[in-house]
Amino acid sequence: MQEEKTLDKKDKPVTQAADQAFVGPEAESGSIKSMMGEDELKSVIEALIFASDKPLAIKQIKDIVGDVDTRLIRNLVNGLKQEFTAGGRSFNICEVAGGFQFMTGPAYGRWLKKLYKIKMSDYLTGPSLETIAIIAYRQPVTKADIEFIRGVAVDGVINSLQQKGLIKVAGKKDVVGKPYLYGTTALFLQYFGLNSIDELPALSDFKVSDLEFNKPQVSDNITAQDETDTGDKNNAKAKDIEG
Repeated sequence: MQEEKTLDKKDKPVTQAADQAFVGPEAESGSIKSMMGEDELKSVIEALIFASDKPLAIKQIKDIVGDVDTRLIRNLVNGLKQEFTAGGRSFNICEVAGGFQFMTGPAYGRWLKKLYKIKMSDYLTGPSLETIAIIAYRQPVTKADIEFIRGVAVDGVINSLQQKGLIKVAGKKDVVGKPYLYGTTALFLQYFGLNSIDELPALSDFKVSDLEFNKPQVSDNITAQDETDTGDKNNAKAKDIEG
């Protein structure tokens, strides 16, 4: 009996501490901010963004932490970003697809690819990039319009982009046949590190060579082959002369 009383005394404070740790806004009439300072609130926001597998919008953060001014939330996130930048960290908080998400710097991509063993199927091919670029800049756009610009059929590419979740049906065009209109998704913004379509670079910033994904390699191969053939012919001629 004495042992049971001792266990009760040990367990009770732990239970109370656990209950207190999990008290949320639904259990309190006030906001979390009323129970903590801004530094602690900033740490809570940092934990929420870190734990989320998708970009976390300010409204979502506000719904979780309670009655906190959205401007304060943004200021605290900006404070975190400044701390990571000043500390030279390999990651930071970025605003993508309408929310905040932790992202590593581009300089560490080569090592992360080895860590996750990214498959070739995870990359976008030249035709896929051409198609999704047309959709991004011309959306909403029909398949016929895309094919007119590219000059080839795009059924397979569109299906692939839909399966990857990068494009979606955005409605139907009010013409004969009611063809589907295609647009980009929030995952597209996340994939390319954009907060909105407005952040797409201006078309005037591109050169024609930027869109010719495979031509430079093909051209180089042809040139190398020509040089090899020419060298072989010259050697053959030299042997004939010597003979």
